[in-house]
Amino acid sequence: MAIKQGAAERRKARVRRAIRKAANGRPRLSVFRSSKQIYAQVIDDANGHTLAAASTLEKDVKSSLKTGADVDAAKAVGKLVAERATQAGVTKVVFDRSGYLYHGRVKALADAAREGGLDF
Repeated sequence: MAIKQGAAERRKARVRRAIRKAANGRPRLSVFRSSKQIYAQVIDDANGHTLAAASTLEKDVKSSLKTGADVDAAKAVGKLVAERATQAGVTKVVFDRSGYLYHGRVKALADAAREGGLDF
């Protein structure tokens, strides 16, 4: 029996499919956005390893923010993940918005990652 997929899961799969075609061996910057936090990680899909990660749950980020669920928090996480990725030797990535609209917190994280030195 076939398993039904929700609209969000189909959207996420569609975005990932397009990203894999366009990646050309580049790692992907994946974003997860919950109602209270935001997370980002740079993933090497060829080897299945996470190269760099950042979230609003980390002590140094959490202490400087009012909440983990606003644009300022997304900017802080974007800068931090870009800094950690460049330390790991990654400068070119492909952006995986995970089915979220490229707006608000997701856009703020992407812009901050670009300012931090990531190219996508």
